Amino acid sequence: MDSASPLIRFAPAKTNIWLHVIGKRPDGFHEIETRMVALTLCDQLTFFPSNDGVVTLTCSDPRLPTGEENLGVRAVRALEQAVGRALPVAIHLEKHIPAGAGLGGGSSDAATVLLALNEMASLGQSAQELAAVGATIGSDIPFFLYECPCDVGGRGEVVVPVTEPVPSARLLLLKPAFGIAAAWAYRHFVDSSELDGFPYAPQPSLWGLLRNDLERPVFGKFLIIGEMKSWLLEQPEVSAALMSGSGSTVLAVLRDDGDGAALESRAKERYGESTWTALVEAVGQ
Repeated sequence: MDSASPLIRFAPAKTNIWLHVIGKRPDGFHEIETRMVALTLCDQLTFFPSNDGVVTLTCSDPRLPTGEENLGVRAVRALEQAVGRALPVAIHLEKHIPAGAGLGGGSSDAATVLLALNEMASLGQSAQELAAVGATIGSDIPFFLYECPCDVGGRGEVVVPVTEPVPSARLLLLKPAFGIAAAWAYRHFVDSSELDGFPYAPQPSLWGLLRNDLERPVFGKFLIIGEMKSWLLEQPEVSAALMSGSGSTVLAVLRDDGDGAALESRAKERYGESTWTALVEAVGQ
C-alpha cells in the first residue's frame, strides 16, 4: 500500500424510497426497481497497512464473522482478482448499523472497503469499475459506490445517479430485536399476499409515492413489523412510514415540526427496550 498511516472512512446506511419487485430472473435473483438514499447512520472503518502481507478484519460486534465469509474481506478478494495484485490490509470495523435491518450495513462496509483500497493502493478505479467488482459479491454494493441518491435496477447492478433534486428528511428508525435475511424476503415474495388491517398502499411524501413490495411477505410472517408501521402512521409527528428494504427496520418520515425525540420515547415505551431506535437524516442532494 502507498499509504503509511491509518485511513478512517464512514460507511452509511441506506433506505429505499420505493422498492418494486418485478419478477424472478433466470439467474435466480429478482429484478427490482428502487430508489435508494444514504442515511447519516454510519459504521466506521479504519484501514491499516498490513506489515505481514495478509488481510485481517476485526469488529466491535463479536457476533459478526470476521473471516473470509465476511463481505468486507470478500470485497478485498474481489478487488485483488480484478486488479491482479495482492492488497494486504488490516481493517477494524466499528459497527453501528444493525444486521438484518434492511439498511444495507454489510453492503456499505464492502463498498467502503473498495473505495478505501482504491485510494490507499492508488489503483485509479472509477466508480463504475468498482461497482462492477462489488456487483460480483453483493446486490446493494454498487449503489454505495456512487455516494449520491440513485435509481437502481436489475438485481442491483444497474445504478443511475438521480439528477433531479432529492430532499433531505428527518427519520425515526424502529427495529425489533430480530433481523430478516434479504434472501428470505425475496424468496417468499411470489407466494405472499396482503393481510387485512395493514397499510400497503403507496403513500404521498416529500419524495413522491413511498411503496415497498417486500412488506407483503414480511408482514405475513412478522406481524409486529406491520403493526409498527400502522402505529407510526397514527402518530402526529409522522407524515409517512415504510419498511426499509427487506426489513426488519421500519422508518417514519417526520413532519417539519415533528418532535422525533418524543416519538422515539413513546416507541420505546410501547415496544420495549430491546427495540433498536435511531433518529437520523436521509441525505438528499
